[in-house]
Amino acid sequence: MELVQHIGVPASKIIYASPCKQIAQIKYAAKHGVRLLSFDNEMELAKVVKSHPSAKMVLSIATDDSHSLSRLNLKFGASLKSCRHLLENAKRDHVEVVGVSFHIGSGCPDPQAFAKSISDARLVFEMGAELGHRMHILDLGGGFPGVEGAKMRFDEIASVINSALDLYFPEGCGVDILAKLGRYYVTSAFTLAVSIIGKKEVLLDQPGREEDTGSAPKTIVYHLHEGVYGIFNSVLFDNTCPTPISQKKPSTEQPVYSSSLWGPVVDGCDCVAEGLWLPQLHVGDWLVFENMGAYTVGVGSLLRGAQTCRITYAMSRVAWEALRGQLLPAEQDEDAEGMCKPLSCGWEITDTLCMGPVFTPASIM
Repeated sequence: MELVQHIGVPASKIIYASPCKQIAQIKYAAKHGVRLLSFDNEMELAKVVKSHPSAKMVLSIATDDSHSLSRLNLKFGASLKSCRHLLENAKRDHVEVVGVSFHIGSGCPDPQAFAKSISDARLVFEMGAELGHRMHILDLGGGFPGVEGAKMRFDEIASVINSALDLYFPEGCGVDILAKLGRYYVTSAFTLAVSIIGKKEVLLDQPGREEDTGSAPKTIVYHLHEGVYGIFNSVLFDNTCPTPISQKKPSTEQPVYSSSLWGPVVDGCDCVAEGLWLPQLHVGDWLVFENMGAYTVGVGSLLRGAQTCRITYAMSRVAWEALRGQLLPAEQDEDAEGMCKPLSCGWEITDTLCMGPVFTPASIM
């Protein structure tokens, strides 16, 4: 809340959507004018009634997220059976419930889950209207894919959502439709480059293979300077399976070996990826991971208390040339060639950079 208000967002535009809030945080919201809060149970409602009596509430309902990779409704969300009771309690405590929210989780392969949740939200709206609550907010949650080739494409989801909204919340009904699009916006915006800091070969105990091939089968264990307790925390929290791209392009004749990637922590859980087939790599080599914008840097910083990675912003030379005329006044444009050029222009200008370059993958140049 502090960060969002610091960049100029008015309190009236903020929803404190966490379904489990500390009392101190509720009081902070009250002090700073944030009046929209979420709840999904009696205790959460009671905390808000006591610490922020002027708040307006959004009821978070449970959905069927059984097919989602990251399931949120194991912990949060009120069942349809309990919604009327919660709405009655809010009315008794003179708290106005102004909307409904849900979240189907991340990585859901079935867009119809959105349609079912929107249908359920309509039922809750009707319950609220019967009890005198004037609802005008519907929060569709998040989990929208931010990469090409996802099992469920964004346009497919949008088509299902729009059809359901036309049926249950048609245009002109007075309901504001919200969604959490963080993953959609940032997933493909970041590409991560990490270095190999350690390596060892482990022989596989497979009787008979050595006699057949003349050499014992082996797997190669690589240690990276980042792991699941840092930027790769999405492996734990989001069930991702990162696939690396080697900085060095191997030849087609180069053999590949069974490989696994591990973080720097002495912990058996700090495994980034297993079951990979990679060419022979060495300490100091770099691996590139695309689509690393969601649940990586931010959560990793929280886990370790500080942000350890270096972020370099990049764009193609074509994009830079197109934007330069808008970014620089005309009188400065002639002198732009003498300025520090953006790292995004690629390796061809590394000699003119004002700062030492980090490895920037060609896929985002």
